[in-house]
Amino acid sequence: MAVAITKDNFNETVAQGVSLLDFWAPWCGPCKMQLPIVEELAEELKGQATIAKVNVDEEPELASQFGVMSIPTLILFKDGQPVDKLVGLQSKAALQSKIQNLV
Repeated sequence: MAVAITKDNFNETVAQGVSLLDFWAPWCGPCKMQLPIVEELAEELKGQATIAKVNVDEEPELASQFGVMSIPTLILFKDGQPVDKLVGLQSKAALQSKIQNLV
């Protein structure tokens, strides 16, 4: 299952290795389509990468910090640094490929 990110656990979660953060909201249609893909990746890539989600309604500071203007926005981190930003619904294959290139 994807980890729920808050400002309290953000730094600890993305500090090491590869992390994919899905910025989403419960009222967002495309986010609802993205969520099952994110959850599948969380299961398949367990131990290789951290897959997490950020509810922008509950964590507006994090959304603002990373310039999230529309959702879903997915940001890839490597050792705590953002390395890629994808806006809009992403396919599982596209996300897997991006993550594998960083692992």
